[in-house]
Amino acid sequence: MPKVYIETMGCQMNKSDTERMLGMLEHFGYEETKEPKEADLLMVNTCSIRQLSEDKAFSLLGLWGKWKKESRPHIKIGICGCVAQQKAEEVFKRAHYVDFVLGTHKIYSLPEIIKRINNGEKVCECAETNQTEDEKAKEYSIDRVKAVNAWIPITEGCNNFCTYCIVPYTRGRERSRQPELILKEAKDALKQGFKEITLLGQNVDSYGKDFKDKSYRLADLLKELNAIEGNFRIRFVTSYPTDITDELIQTAKDLDKVCEYFHIPMQSGNSEVLKKMNRRYDRETYGKIVAKIRTMVPDVTITSDFIAGFPGETEEQFRDTLSAIDEFELDYSNTAAYSPREKTVAAKWVDKFIPEDEKIERLARLNEKVRENCLKSNKKYVGREMEILVESFENHKGKNIITGRTRNNKLVHVPCETDRTGEFLNVKITGCKTWYLNGEIVD
Repeated sequence: MPKVYIETMGCQMNKSDTERMLGMLEHFGYEETKEPKEADLLMVNTCSIRQLSEDKAFSLLGLWGKWKKESRPHIKIGICGCVAQQKAEEVFKRAHYVDFVLGTHKIYSLPEIIKRINNGEKVCECAETNQTEDEKAKEYSIDRVKAVNAWIPITEGCNNFCTYCIVPYTRGRERSRQPELILKEAKDALKQGFKEITLLGQNVDSYGKDFKDKSYRLADLLKELNAIEGNFRIRFVTSYPTDITDELIQTAKDLDKVCEYFHIPMQSGNSEVLKKMNRRYDRETYGKIVAKIRTMVPDVTITSDFIAGFPGETEEQFRDTLSAIDEFELDYSNTAAYSPREKTVAAKWVDKFIPEDEKIERLARLNEKVRENCLKSNKKYVGREMEILVESFENHKGKNIITGRTRNNKLVHVPCETDRTGEFLNVKITGCKTWYLNGEIVD
């Protein structure tokens, strides 16, 4: 059997796309390998959210191109994902040894592409579409990574056009997948032994807005998923603040399988910067949304995303970001220094760019604030009993440890001599560090 290796970069959506592509390739006789030097087909599934990610992708392609030139002329090389969608035909000029470029809109064209490149063609399939590929998805299985959590995309694309973000240009406009297919994928994953379903979308709580033939939103989908028999959990990411409805919050509270966890990117704690980012809320509005969720959902964890050094951001405006993390008691936040992305509005504001050393210094202070608040959040759970879903078992410094996740997304390390991966266990939280809790099994 020919072997395929896929290097996956970036978000959970890319990881889900990789699982789907592996399922298609398996259908056509390919076997996955974890060793790139064994592969007949090498693919990199790319992320273009920051320049560093794009540079890493082309560096990897360069290495594979060297292999192809020097010792392995038979191998085929492909690039897919957001960089592929963004650069399209430009890839061949920069990396002539690449055999195909596959954008984010047409991953189900992969089987036909493989046939064509094996016949000596170079192929670029990056046409945009306003449709999901649900019909083609029915034809192929999904080769999911063996774990406890199954990723299921429910929306593609984004309509918001934040001035810093490339996603609307690489993933296109918002498109919701049909609920019947999502429910089928969830049931299939549960039959395969997965214990957690995570619904994915650039703006997951916009799900169903584009349906013309029915009124069906994320809350409706959660109710149908929750009704499936079995002991499992449901999560959803990522939420856009002003798309979180009272109905969604109440649904998340009421349904026993939906976890007490919201990931709600804020991006900046300053209202003026948020306006320049083209975010549809200000600091006060974001705070009211967070307060409402905390009031309605006990023990909820709320995490966020922030950008340091957005063009024109003053020191005082940056300090508003630090104070927002404190004021809204955010449990954890992803952080990044601003990275200009081609085609976006903010990338044209060159005269307002913050010096690199200043961005890095602000990012370091932002990360320190995140660490401080994460530890503060974790301390609240010491002494409590909580349920975890065990995700892994390993020997760490001579001790056997299982690692599980609470319903509200806290990692817990527990001494245990046997592999309990995939089990729900009750543990007592005995202590905490910045990024995780320590616990012991409750008999």
